[in-house]
Amino acid sequence: MKRRYFIQTLAAAPLLAAETQRKAPFRTLYSNDLTNITSCVSPFRAAKEPFRPEMLDATVDEVAGLVDAHFLQPGLGMVPLWPSKVIDLKEHFAWIKQRYGQKPDSMSQFVLNGGDIVQRFIDRCRAKGQAAFISLRVNDAHHKEFVDPKPGDKPGSSIGMSVTRWYAEHPEHRIVPGSLRGADLVLNWAEPKVPEQKLMLIRELCDNYDIDGLELDFLRFYSYFRAETPLEQRRAIMTNFVKKVRQMLGPKRWLCARVPCYLTALDVLGLDLKALVAAGLDMVNASAHYFTTQQHDLAAIRKMSDGAALYFELCHTIWKGDKVQEGYDVFPYRRATKEHLHTSAHLAYSRGADGISLFNFAYYRSHGQGEGRGVFGEPPFDGLKALNDPKALAQQPQHWFIAFGWRAPGAKPPAVPRKLVIGKPEKFNFDLASPRGEARVRIQTDRTSLTHLAARFNGEAITPTDDVSEPFEVPYPSMLGKPEELRAWHIPGRLLREGKNSLEVTQTGGEPVTVVFVDLAC
Repeated sequence: MKRRYFIQTLAAAPLLAAETQRKAPFRTLYSNDLTNITSCVSPFRAAKEPFRPEMLDATVDEVAGLVDAHFLQPGLGMVPLWPSKVIDLKEHFAWIKQRYGQKPDSMSQFVLNGGDIVQRFIDRCRAKGQAAFISLRVNDAHHKEFVDPKPGDKPGSSIGMSVTRWYAEHPEHRIVPGSLRGADLVLNWAEPKVPEQKLMLIRELCDNYDIDGLELDFLRFYSYFRAETPLEQRRAIMTNFVKKVRQMLGPKRWLCARVPCYLTALDVLGLDLKALVAAGLDMVNASAHYFTTQQHDLAAIRKMSDGAALYFELCHTIWKGDKVQEGYDVFPYRRATKEHLHTSAHLAYSRGADGISLFNFAYYRSHGQGEGRGVFGEPPFDGLKALNDPKALAQQPQHWFIAFGWRAPGAKPPAVPRKLVIGKPEKFNFDLASPRGEARVRIQTDRTSLTHLAARFNGEAITPTDDVSEPFEVPYPSMLGKPEELRAWHIPGRLLREGKNSLEVTQTGGEPVTVVFVDLAC
C-alpha cells in the first residue's frame, strides 16, 4: 500500500492552524493499550473471553469521528505482537513454556497463528478515518518481578509479553540487579546494548508498516538510569536515541514522545525537550503518567517544546484508593466526569496546548477485581467531541479539583493528603483559566468531625454552606465523600481570578483531620 498521509483526510476539518509545514494537524489523540481488550468487560467482549481480531476493530470503531489519531500499544514494548525477525516468537514462547510453564496469551497466540495485530490495526484506522500511530513502551516493568521464577510464583500468561531470554540472561543490565521493585527491574539505558534492543524493534515497525507516526512512551516506566549517571550523560543518550528513531521514520512520518508534565521529572529521565525537538521530535504528549490532573507545568513545557505540537493527557481517573487485594488493577478509582475532563482540557489549552490526548480511556469499564461485576460503566465517549473546540470548552461549567496521584520521581509531593494542625492555616492552590460567575469550594477529609473549620479564598474570609452535594452528575460513584466527611464554602465571583488562586483552610478545634480531596465548581 502506498503511503496516505492522514493530513490529507483532515484538510476540511477544524483542526490546528499550521504554523509551519511540519506542525502536526491532530487535535485529539487516543491511546489504546490493547490489553484493555482482554481485561475489560465491554459491548464486544464478555468476561473471560479470549482475544478475537474483531475486538481490535471494535476499539477503533467506537471512537470513529471522535478522535484524529489512534495510538496502539502492541504489547509491553519488549516482545513484538507482530510477525518479527527480531524475536522469533515460536522460539520465544517455547522458552516461556519451559521456564515459566505458561502458554501464550490469546493476543500472542493470534500472531503465532499467522495474524498481524499491527497491520489489522492500520487497516481499520484507514477505514475509519483515523491516523494510525504505534506507541511503544520504552522501558516497561509490568510482570518483570517474575523474571526469576520461584516456588509459588504465579506469573500468568502476560509474562510472555514482558520477559525475553536476553533480559533474563542479563540481570547486570537492570537498574538494580536482584531487586523486585518495579522501577529497579527495568533496564539501564547507560548500557549501549539496551537502546540497541529497542531500536531493532522500532526499525522493524518502520520498515514493514505504513504507519502515520510513532510515539515513544517514556513514562513506562519512570526509570532509565542509575542514580550516579550524570544528567548530561542521560540527556545525550536519550537525545541520540530520538535522533536515530527520527532517521528510521523518515521525514514525513510523525514522531511523538509521551513525557512527564512536571519539569523536575524530565531531568530524572534525561529528557531535554529543546534538544529532542531539535533532533526531530514533532509532538510532545505531556502526562501525569496515569491520572487526570490540573496541577502541572504545562506553560513551561510549552516554551521548552517550541516548534513541536504540544498535547496534554487526560485519563479515566483523578484519584486512586488503596489496593483491595494483591495483583494488577485491583484499586478503587474516582472516575473523571465529563466536567473534570472538559475543565482540565480548557486549562491545558489556556496554558499553551495544541491538543488533547486520552490515556486508558477504556478503563472506565469493569476490569481487574471488578471484571464481570458491573461495578464501573461505559466511558463517556459522548464527551470527546468537545475536546476539539477550545472556545466552546471555555464557556462550559467548570469543575476544578486537587487530588492524590502517583508521584513522579523528581516531582514535588502531591498537595493532598495533608493533615491539618490546629490553628495553622494550610493553603491549597488552584490554577484557574477564565473562571466565571460564583463558585462553591469543598474539602473532603478522612474523618466525620469537621465542625471547627474556617476558610479564606485569595485572602478573604468566605461563607460556609450546608450544601456539600456533588456539583454535577456523577455516573461513577466510587470514592465520593460522605456528607459528614465534606465541608463547603461559597465564593463570590469577584474573588475568582485568572491563574493562581489560593484556598486557605484552618482547623480551629476538635480532633485533627486530614484533607484528602478538594474541588471547586463554577
